[in-house]
Amino acid sequence: MDVDITEPDSPLEQLTRHWINERHAPDILPAQEALLSSILDHLRRQSDAVQLLRGDPSTSDDEHLRITLVQLDIERVKFIVRSYVRTRLFKIEKYARYITSNADIQTRLTAAERDHASRHADLTDRHFNFSVLQSLPEPQRHLDDETPYYMPPMVSAPDVTRPVFVHALVDCPPVVLPDGTRHEMLKGHISLTPFSVVEHLIARGEAELV
Repeated sequence: MDVDITEPDSPLEQLTRHWINERHAPDILPAQEALLSSILDHLRRQSDAVQLLRGDPSTSDDEHLRITLVQLDIERVKFIVRSYVRTRLFKIEKYARYITSNADIQTRLTAAERDHASRHADLTDRHFNFSVLQSLPEPQRHLDDETPYYMPPMVSAPDVTRPVFVHALVDCPPVVLPDGTRHEMLKGHISLTPFSVVEHLIARGEAELV
């Protein structure tokens, strides 16, 4: 009944790091589809084992106590999984129109996420057209940023200049701040920088957001 995904460097520890990074990053990070699938498969096996032992009349009181602890751990993992998925879903819906027009960010999504972004953007466009845009003069019936009438832009994009707290997991190469200053990020140090400055370190796993 050992929950091996809680061991050091386990899939759960990896997912927890990706979850925290996703919550703090202003942009959408690469999906962790294989990792998430592996953890969900493990949860299903653990849940099945718990149900079998709960229904076994020969299970002792001590075993029932251990089963309860395992069930609590399963619920903890489920919470992280749900929060991770909801965080990504929130960003996908917020930036749906931007996603559908940006090939780079689409590579960070799963097929299901890309499909959801496309459907959400289409529904939003139809809603705006029906409720507002069709009543406006022809030159203003647009939701694209190429039209000069709209400031701020009509399509919301992630603000990668937003400051984030980043924790260096290893001695990182120096990063260049917006003012041109080179900033050293040694292992264990926590810095406050624009997300765009450390985005590549997050992607390589050399740093994490906190």
